[in-house]
Amino acid sequence: MPSSRRALTPLERRIDAWAHARLARLSDASGPRRAAIEFVVFVLKQAWACVFGALMLAALVAARLWYPDDAAIARSDALVIAAVGIQAAMLLFRLESLREAGAILLFHVVGTAMEVFKTDVGSWAYEGDGLLRIGGVPLYTGFMYAAVGSYMMRVFRLFELRFERYPPLGATVALAAAVYVNFFSHHFLPDARWILVAAVVLLYARCTMSFRNHADRAVRRMPILVAFTGVAFFLWIAENIGTAAGAWIYPSQEDGWHPVSLSKLVSWFLLMMISVVLVTVVSRPEPPSSSDDAIGAGGARRG
Repeated sequence: MPSSRRALTPLERRIDAWAHARLARLSDASGPRRAAIEFVVFVLKQAWACVFGALMLAALVAARLWYPDDAAIARSDALVIAAVGIQAAMLLFRLESLREAGAILLFHVVGTAMEVFKTDVGSWAYEGDGLLRIGGVPLYTGFMYAAVGSYMMRVFRLFELRFERYPPLGATVALAAAVYVNFFSHHFLPDARWILVAAVVLLYARCTMSFRNHADRAVRRMPILVAFTGVAFFLWIAENIGTAAGAWIYPSQEDGWHPVSLSKLVSWFLLMMISVVLVTVVSRPEPPSSSDDAIGAGGARRG
């Protein structure tokens, strides 16, 4: 049994077993019922990979809707306590390993440092109450970045991600460092984001991601840039939920909430590069196994 399979939690193994049992009853190799089951499994695993982020978003919304304004503990401090509880539960119930938690800690540090700078220059703002904060940044913000790290670590394991023609690690680290620096430097120097986007496309253009929807099924393939773009889009959706809940606001939202500009997708796409590199430093990308039975975009099997 592959190591990734052994690492699945009981719930994850039940999802795989449910799909395997139903697919085994289908005599046809394709068809709408089989596609529907595959889609359900994909959605369930994606949702399960997002559990940290989903719980954080739920806490943000609940705090905005129901947390009393005159409570003894400030709303932002209560969110810090909730975030610590979520992280502790992830470890207690073995939804994350200590190794994964160590990688996620890097997201805390990287994200909080950027938050302190960005709030200081007025890019966005948080509520001014609470004690558990660094400058104008409540400490729960680090957990929002950690939620991205948690998703990426879990999706690596849940879908047994493998990569063909993955760029050299040194090149990806250098690019991620340039992206991170630009998040700071563009306030004082010309913004290089479009140059960096072009660099990302050039570096990853030939890379293909292989994933297994569930155990005992063939491996599927997709361009990794498509995956980056998809995750960036859903981060943008989550950002809209966060700002609507008042967790933070942009200057343009001070007179009333409105959807975050689609231009922020570029920022999230670039932030994905930092996230990917932080994960791959801890969990190195592996090429597909020679025994993987890959299915291309057209659905044809390829050995």
